[in-house]
Amino acid sequence: MHTFTWAEFDLLARSEGGPDLVRRLRTADRSRRLLLLRDIIDKVAAAPSLSGPLPSPERAWDLLVLAQETDPAALDEVLTHPYTGSWAGHTTRLLRQLTTDPRPLWVHIGHIYSLAAAAAVRARVGNFRTSVPVWRGDVTLPTLGLVQLGDAPECETAELHSSGGRIEIRTGDRVVVLPADPAADAPGWQGIRTAELGTGRRRFSVRLDDVDPYRGLFGPMAPDRLRPEDLATWRALLGEAWELIDRLLPGFADALPAGLDTIVPRPPFPFRLPSASSGEAFGSALISRPEDPVTLAAALVHEFQHIRLGGLLQVVRLHNDDRTERLYAPWRDDPRPLGGVVHGIYAFFAVAEFYRALGAEQPDDVLAAFEYAHWRYQVVRTLETVHADEALTEPGRRFLAHVAERAEAWRHDEILAIAEHWSDLIAADHHAGWRLRHLRPAPEAIELIVGGWLRGEPGPAIEDVGTTLTTEADGDWANARADLLRVRLGDDGARRAQAVWREVPGATEADFALVDGRGEDSVEAYRTELRSDPDEPTALIGLGLALRVTGDEAAAAVLLERPEVVRAVLRGIRGRSAPEPATEDVARWLSAAW
Repeated sequence: MHTFTWAEFDLLARSEGGPDLVRRLRTADRSRRLLLLRDIIDKVAAAPSLSGPLPSPERAWDLLVLAQETDPAALDEVLTHPYTGSWAGHTTRLLRQLTTDPRPLWVHIGHIYSLAAAAAVRARVGNFRTSVPVWRGDVTLPTLGLVQLGDAPECETAELHSSGGRIEIRTGDRVVVLPADPAADAPGWQGIRTAELGTGRRRFSVRLDDVDPYRGLFGPMAPDRLRPEDLATWRALLGEAWELIDRLLPGFADALPAGLDTIVPRPPFPFRLPSASSGEAFGSALISRPEDPVTLAAALVHEFQHIRLGGLLQVVRLHNDDRTERLYAPWRDDPRPLGGVVHGIYAFFAVAEFYRALGAEQPDDVLAAFEYAHWRYQVVRTLETVHADEALTEPGRRFLAHVAERAEAWRHDEILAIAEHWSDLIAADHHAGWRLRHLRPAPEAIELIVGGWLRGEPGPAIEDVGTTLTTEADGDWANARADLLRVRLGDDGARRAQAVWREVPGATEADFALVDGRGEDSVEAYRTELRSDPDEPTALIGLGLALRVTGDEAAAAVLLERPEVVRAVLRGIRGRSAPEPATEDVARWLSAAW
């Protein structure tokens, strides 16, 4: 039984508590994994055919026990490995027929043999022999690396034999011998590479795992080996990112190594740094290769928060099981359930803290000031939205109250005016785009408004026009303006934005003019886009932003605060075969009683 005192709970809510609390979360997760592992074995024992060509998984359990007797720390290394958790979750869902997978079920069940073999190798168990599953010629030894047996049937078994310090994997006439140092590559063997970070007491190793099949979020992934030059880039960027975290956020730097020890390196994503983690894979994050160490540092603290909270949720309920996608989250383009919003608050709290510290150290860094202003506003705004949500438990309310208490210190920080300006605009951009695509105004109300326009009546009050939330987006959305702005506010931003804006996914000439400070040009460019496609979401919201920048507050307010009403009215007018009005004319008309 794993329990935490309220004092320890409060420390975690405040993103405090150091590495010991994180290790205890990991220990609790280890217990959960053992229960799942044992449950998988028991289910297979009741239906032996599930093992396929492999022996009963009880034999793998016996090897795990032997590894524990020989070197308990070696077994722990395998059991607490992030992808032991994701394997246990995925295989459990397969057994319960909650998901599907192209690999035969016995291959997933048989992964327990791979776990046992890896633990025995790590524990230096003298002589042992075990079967392991092979998928498309690959045998995984979690935490160690990948055996590649070459051309093979889609799935088969192999024998792993350890004798006198020699470890070989054999099937038929194909044999691979592990090198003395498993981290090194050898013929038929790809070891798990690491990045050595930090100095002194904060020195630790981070795995760069590009081979484990269970390193993905939603199911197995094929190996995707980093090229040597990419590996060197990752190591350099991680070293610089860690130096920033160590210097700027020493409290996070103390705790993070206990909770984030494995990174799945993903290819670069233009002008963004996508990252993700899973509650089942405690200790791991998927991160796209960044352009610079600053954004990587922010991603590391962000994913560490997700991991820390995911561990806490294994021992305490912060909200009920309401999974309705009903809430606005400023870091997502779709409606989110309460649990996802709570996770986002906690993760972006850390991002705001990072940029707050960076801005304090570099007060003339406009991009850092923007990132702090933006995430400070979004976290506080979202806290205010959900703090009284009925789906929160008492611990959940207590948790968010502590986050809000920490965030209260932000209110008195002075931020560069230009950063505040762009933060407000980008926040309005995203929220308006979300409303436009996910809120449907009441048809009867829109019909009355359209009739009033056609009869030349004064604009109606629209405050009370009801809406219905839907998860099906009405139109596409690109966060191109936010991506462009980050380029524009960065080093040598004016020149670089001019050079690369066409490469930003979804960006238009109107978007570039807006972030380049050419408000009138952007108004005209968005008008041109809307004449071509009057229904286009990003152009409709872009026009609202451009009108705000150029001082047309009345039309901008309606376009940004009730865009779903404006678009529905425009559609209604077009549906009556009436002359096509200018978007801002309808917005100004609607603003008369706003």
